[in-house]
Formats: sequence, structure tokens, C-alpha cells
Amino acid sequence: MTHPSVIPIRLANASGPALALAAPPAGQLRRFHAMVKPSGAQCNLDCAYCFYLHKEDLLRQPKKSRMGDSVLEQHIRQYIEAHTGPEVVFSWQGGEPTLMGLDFFRRVIALQQQYKKPGQAIENDLQTNGILLDAAWCAFLKEHNFLVGLSIDGPSALHNAYRYSKGGTPSFERVMDAVALLRQYAIPFSALCVVNRVNARRPTDVYRFLRDQVRPRMIQFIPCVEPTDFQTVAPGHGEPASRAASGTAPAELGGAELAVTDWSVAPQDWGYFLNRIWDEWLRRDYGKVFVDQFENVISQMFGYGPQKCVSAQTCGKALAIEHNGDLYSCDHFVYPEYKLGNILQVHEGDLAFSQRQQAFGMAKHATLPGYCTACAYLELCWGDCPKNRFATTPEGEAGLSYLCAGLKQFYAKASAARGELSRRMES
Repeated sequence: MTHPSVIPIRLANASGPALALAAPPAGQLRRFHAMVKPSGAQCNLDCAYCFYLHKEDLLRQPKKSRMGDSVLEQHIRQYIEAHTGPEVVFSWQGGEPTLMGLDFFRRVIALQQQYKKPGQAIENDLQTNGILLDAAWCAFLKEHNFLVGLSIDGPSALHNAYRYSKGGTPSFERVMDAVALLRQYAIPFSALCVVNRVNARRPTDVYRFLRDQVRPRMIQFIPCVEPTDFQTVAPGHGEPASRAASGTAPAELGGAELAVTDWSVAPQDWGYFLNRIWDEWLRRDYGKVFVDQFENVISQMFGYGPQKCVSAQTCGKALAIEHNGDLYSCDHFVYPEYKLGNILQVHEGDLAFSQRQQAFGMAKHATLPGYCTACAYLELCWGDCPKNRFATTPEGEAGLSYLCAGLKQFYAKASAARGELSRRMES
């Protein structure tokens, strides 16, 4: 006899076992986001700061890992089933997802059309380094309304500092070729810029290049932060840094006390980077250029809530699925300690809303140190992304974000502009 809270869902054409999805409470809207890694950690670049290339060894992935048709179909079917809202967003990342080839993504579109619910909108986005994009790729992306995220770290010298091929060949010119193609085919794309030790010290050069030369629909700045043991030790399982992040100086970056990689951005450099760009953006680009950090903090300051998970009070609804169907708590927590299960054995929706995953999400707030709960900027920050919380407070309490000092600089700058922003919004 089937338990009354479980609805058996059986689709005759689905590959693999037809798993049952536990029904949500009546009227409950259920949504989550899964970052799909169809090629695992495989990539055609060898970026020095990549947080994912080492997963091949850590997770013991076979060479040329690829998502098979049965796992792909199960993911698409289960992901759609688990969403009760009117829209489902599929995000394809890596490694490098274009290594899967166009036929794989044609299959994606076919399966999405097969399993989507009546009246349900399906959207796709693709995060890529752009190296393999050509006319055929762009025609496909345009036809199926893919939103593209393109990784680019600024003008040539800054981009090439860490982003190169496995043979050490710089990638900038090839990425700019991809920019030209995306613009030629009128494909909406975002620029994802990893802010590292090098480009963090030239904020206006980076911003003006992205704004004026790349001209994406949105600019995303991602701080590059990893402890030195990130390839083997999962977040939350290492020893906290002995020096408080609030006292970190750029010159100490990579020192033994901080134990971060030498390409990680220094906290004060992160604040400097955001503040210099904020000044120019507010003066001349407000309402014209979409910078995700700026739109996010404005949304929070005026009571509309966070647009980014890193500055939300809780997390847990942004997961990652590997090529073999293993589901992890977060894209930055793809470590054995955070594996929730495999979608060939347990329905993806049940894993995403499991008690274990809910506890993971709630821990972001529950483990805040007192230094954070007493902070004037708590409701703009909520302690930052849990992966960055490996520093100690001035009182020696664990759980402080490594970026704390820089975040405070930025939140002070943004908060001081509240009155001006209010006047602009009213005009």
C-alpha cells in the first residue's frame, strides 16, 4: 500500500526507475535551483584559481566524465516534477558544459518539451568560457532562448593572469571572439568576472572594459576566495584562520596565519574594488548598467529582499548535480561530506527538500558568531556565503567570513547613499 503522502509518478518513456515524489503540503510553492555539471569537472581551460577542476580527483571521476542519457532524462523529469511554480530554470555549468556538444543539448530541449507541465515555462542558461562557441552553437542558443554567462576577468593582461589553456596559452582573444559572436546573434549574455588578487587592484579598468567593450546585459563580480586546503578539505571541516578577517591586510594574503591561496582576493581589496566601481556606477550608470551586487544591496536596503543567496538569511535552495546523478548541497560544497544522494535512487525533489538539506540551509543563520549578530550590516550580509566563513572574530570565535572587512567597507558606502538612492527612485 502506498503511503498517503506519496504520489507515485510513472512516465512510460522515462529511462531508469520511476521514482515516487513525496507530495508537498497543499498549496505550498516549491522551487529550487540545481546547477548541472554534465561534463563533471572536465574543462578545456586550466584556470589557476578554478574551484572545480580538482573534483575529478576528489570525487574519483573517470576521465572524460559525461552525463549519460538515462541520468539526463531522470534529472529533467524529476526536476520538472519537483517544481510547483509556473517556471523552471535549468542551469548548465561545469567544468565546461559545451564539451558535451550540441547533440546533447538538442536532447535537453526535446526532453524538456516532453516532460514540462501544461502552462509551465522552461528556461535555460549556460555558463561557459566561450572557447568552443561558433556559429552553430550561437544559432542553437538563439533559437532556444538560452541566457549565456560568459567568464571574463577584464582586459587582456588581467584576464590572462589566471585564465589560460592546459598548455598555458592565454584565452583572452578567444573569449573576445565569443563576445563578438554572441553580439552578432543578439544572444543575451552576462559577464561573470572573478575578482582575484590581481584584477581587484584595478577596479575601474575592469569595470570600464566590461561596460564599454563587452557590453553584457548584466555584470557579475565573484570574489575569488579559497583556503589553501580547499582541494581536500570540505568547507566547515577545516581549522579556522587564526587571524581575524577584520584585521587582514593585503600584504598578508597567502601568509601562514591566513592560509588562503595566493590568488584569493584580500578582504580590503574586495571592498576597495566594489567601492571604486560603485562610485562611478552611481554617478553615471545608475539605471543603465546592471551590476548584480549593487542591485542586490539596493533591493535589500529598500525592503525587497536579497536577490543573491550569499546575502540571504538562509540558503540551501541552490544545489549542484554531477554527471552521474549525485546531488550536493551547493555548487561550492561538492565534497563527499555534502552529498545528499543520487537521483537514480531517490527522487531529486525529495533530496532537495530533505531534512538534511533544510538543516544545511538553516545552519547559515544558526551558526553566526556574536560579532555578526551585533553588526550594523547584519541584514545586508547575514554572514556572507558559508564557504567563506573560515576566519575568526576579534574575540576568537569561529565562523566569520574571510571577506568581512571588505564587505563592511562596501555596505558602509552603499548605506551612505541611501538618501540619494531614495530621491532617484522617487523622481
